[in-house]
Amino acid sequence: MGKTAGFMEYSRELAPRRPVIERVNDWFEIYQDFPEDKLRKQGARCMDCGVPFCQTGCPVNNLIPDWNDLVYRGRWQDAVRQLHATNNFPEFTGRICPAPCEAACVLGINQPPVTIKQNEKHIVERGFLEGWIRPEPPRFRTGKQVAIIGSGPAGLAAAQQLCRAGHGVVVYEKSDRVGGLLRYGIPQFKLEKHIIDRRIEQMSTEGVKFITNAEVGKTVAVEDLRREFDAIVLAGGAEQPRDLKASGRDLKGIHFAMEFLPQQNKRCLGDVIDPGLEILATGKRVVIVGGGDTGADCLGTCHRQKPLSVHQFEIMPKPPDERSPLTPWPLWPMQLRTEGAHEEGGIRDWSIATTKFTGDDRGNVKQLHAVRVGSPPKFEPMAGTEFMIEVDLVLIAMGFLGPVRNGMIEQLEVQLDNRGNVTTDENYMSSVSGVFAAGDMRRGQSLVVWAISEGRKAAACVDAYLTSAAKSDRSRARVEASRLPQLAS
Repeated sequence: MGKTAGFMEYSRELAPRRPVIERVNDWFEIYQDFPEDKLRKQGARCMDCGVPFCQTGCPVNNLIPDWNDLVYRGRWQDAVRQLHATNNFPEFTGRICPAPCEAACVLGINQPPVTIKQNEKHIVERGFLEGWIRPEPPRFRTGKQVAIIGSGPAGLAAAQQLCRAGHGVVVYEKSDRVGGLLRYGIPQFKLEKHIIDRRIEQMSTEGVKFITNAEVGKTVAVEDLRREFDAIVLAGGAEQPRDLKASGRDLKGIHFAMEFLPQQNKRCLGDVIDPGLEILATGKRVVIVGGGDTGADCLGTCHRQKPLSVHQFEIMPKPPDERSPLTPWPLWPMQLRTEGAHEEGGIRDWSIATTKFTGDDRGNVKQLHAVRVGSPPKFEPMAGTEFMIEVDLVLIAMGFLGPVRNGMIEQLEVQLDNRGNVTTDENYMSSVSGVFAAGDMRRGQSLVVWAISEGRKAAACVDAYLTSAAKSDRSRARVEASRLPQLAS
């Protein structure tokens, strides 16, 4: 702890967001720079609380008090080293993680918590700026080969850990660029893609090989991977979207969020979208069904495409403005959260269930019919609250139901749990020997920080598995070698 009374002397302060009128006209990140002297004061707010609940609230168990103290003292290079000791990609979590660590901060019991997420982002950015973050290739190679399926945060974390352990690592990505959900699911204004590219460059230099446009189970045969690699890690995410079962769902103009968001990211990267497949909010009346993070990403993207109007509907009741007594500290609080996208406009509404869609004679959606509902779990319709809203584009952002089954999952014949996720043992190994799973494909839809945590843990288990196999191979070789003279005679 650097400053004994820092939490009493300084108030929580965040980097300001760029003005709405400015940021909705571009695709750059929305936060302004934050001076170093203010960052050091925010680090000084971290208390010597004895039991740092922030670390247990963080899925990767970041050494938060340590690097907050180093920020306060201006020891940035040491802070970079401490930060990377538990987290491969703090530049991702420092931007898009909802910060469960801050919800568990002891200071947060009766004051605004420490700005952990902000400090994390600025530590890693200082590291890149100063050139302290460099490739770390292994000193030796084991000769073992590992295939990673999926290049999202779980796959990338597993790949980097295994490569640094000396194993040969090949990452297979079905899209045309590496990054998974980071690349095509998170909008540019939350995570500019050069942030991903510089980390991929580091990993490539370390020895990780990336193969794009390679969908395992379709363009890449599962049998080939089983034959060529000593272990396989499934990190393809939870890509099966939850659909909206309502009359008129098949009308044109109703799309899943993950049909809409990747297109804009591709445009930002310079790609041209086929006009016949293009999904744009420009000049349209838009309704987003779903009030979570994906819905907010759709909302911010719509604002930048200049819609005529945009509504965001959520079936759950409106959360309280402050932490609900049902989720006391240090639990993740149930409370209203306002993202940057919500500041930019649109109408949010809660306790609404969509009942049907109607359209014109050309099959285009034109109306969304809905009703207000009671509390969960029944969501009983409330009599007399039915309404209709004119709409030209509907975006379904209702979450995900686990990995896509057809293709790789079916061909590998791995067991699934009752939620449709890949079942693993305590060593992250699936029901098929040598095949491991990590991230959303194993635990279901979750946070980027959980994906990184899962990737790291799975990598440790794969390394132990390969090391054990190597020892067995050497033992067999010694036994066979000892028999050679006898066999010769």
